[in-house]
Amino acid sequence: MAKKSNTADIGFEKEIWKAADLLRGNLDASEYKSVVLGLIFLKYISDRFEVKYHELLEEGDGFEEDKDEYTSENIFFVPQEARWTVVTKAAHTPEIGTAIDNAMRLIEKENPRLKGILPKNFARPELDKRRLGDVVDLFTNIQMKEHGDSKDILGRTYEYCLSKFAEAEGKLAGEFYTPACIVRTLVEVLQPYSGRVYDPCCGSGGMFVQSAKFINEHQGNINNISVFGQDSNPTTWKMAQMNLAIRGIEADLGKFAADTFFDDQHPTLKADYILANPPFNLSDWGADKLQDDVRWKYGIPPSGNANFAWIQHMIHHLSPHGRIGMVLANGALSSQSGGEGTIRENIIKADLVECIVTMPSQLFYTTGIPVSLWFLNRSKKQIGKILFIDARQMGTMVTRKLRELDEKKDIQRIAKTYNDFQAGTLENEKGYCAVATLDEVAKQDYILTPGRYVGIAEAEDDGEPFQEKMERLTSELSDMFEKSHLLEEEIRKQLGSIGFKI
Repeated sequence: MAKKSNTADIGFEKEIWKAADLLRGNLDASEYKSVVLGLIFLKYISDRFEVKYHELLEEGDGFEEDKDEYTSENIFFVPQEARWTVVTKAAHTPEIGTAIDNAMRLIEKENPRLKGILPKNFARPELDKRRLGDVVDLFTNIQMKEHGDSKDILGRTYEYCLSKFAEAEGKLAGEFYTPACIVRTLVEVLQPYSGRVYDPCCGSGGMFVQSAKFINEHQGNINNISVFGQDSNPTTWKMAQMNLAIRGIEADLGKFAADTFFDDQHPTLKADYILANPPFNLSDWGADKLQDDVRWKYGIPPSGNANFAWIQHMIHHLSPHGRIGMVLANGALSSQSGGEGTIRENIIKADLVECIVTMPSQLFYTTGIPVSLWFLNRSKKQIGKILFIDARQMGTMVTRKLRELDEKKDIQRIAKTYNDFQAGTLENEKGYCAVATLDEVAKQDYILTPGRYVGIAEAEDDGEPFQEKMERLTSELSDMFEKSHLLEEEIRKQLGSIGFKI
């Protein structure tokens, strides 16, 4: 029994995912995603409520049903008819879906912040109610609250399921999920301890979650940051609201899901940190209707690609000392089409670009497009200089198709390289990092591809004298030629035996 007490250490996330996978049936991953994540969220707020409820009950002052006692501590109030005990009783009845939908509606009614956010599609016929009841049982048997050192079990489960849904959905997942190791790299470099944090295309909120983790790991106070975001996809926007609520992160994601270019939900915001993974190479984004937009300070972005529209939107929202960390397709480093080269040149001349990192391939579930990280800074410590990092050789293949950056070996190395650059103590390392002046970048036609600046790493000397190596290699090559002739004759012979001649 002792082993079951610490669910975080025995793969609880995987256990939940396995149960969720049973629920799928004939549903697409994109459809049952809201079912699984919604159920996790319902159990989370129920557990948080129950802990506080029993504390108030023990105090004996009769305040256990007082809504203010919960909201004052950022705990969602769960009315009696929506509590997990009601859901549990209906677990193995045909009405389980209806019971969950009712609970969601009642919780939304009591908590304005959740209005219109929670999924209410559990009663639909195509969702297997027997399997749904089994998942409810699983949740019932494991308390999802903080205990001992096993904190944030549910938040981690939510994040784990997001990553698995991204894997299942493939290319469709790009709009809601950025791999955690990429987000972690952005956060470790920017170090958002305090101030306003903004993501104009926030997906499921991963940038904010990793920022909060960073603050907690460095003994900071999560209340020292203010979170602002926006997303155009209504389903994704709701997922972000739930993801942040689970983490206890107060966020302003706008009044509703909306297009960032046409309906900016934070028009006056000047952010201290902007972290974003905008859609790669977005075409038909409405450039013709925004030709005179105030955001295009460095040039009008082309209609066929929104990369430099995103960059300029973020610069527009940057405070006087603000910094940006974003993910972009590598094409933005060198493209000259549609005036992109001129826009990039103007941004470089304004001395906003601080660091460029080219990333290894196969980091995304969703695309094989090679990407880079851009770091911009309105208040650079190394004026007139840009740090280039070539990280293409980093990372470890965790599956046949997916690579991840290691927290200590890879991410910390990139962060340390950046910090040493800022401190003025960095030494160039061939094949990995180099510091270039703006004049040197100008000589490269303002192309920001790190390979142009860091060069190629020197090959290690294997100690074999050149003359000996050449004699050995030419001998091996001669043997290979001889074998190839034998194979050629054998192929001719076999073809001739069936009536074909070469």
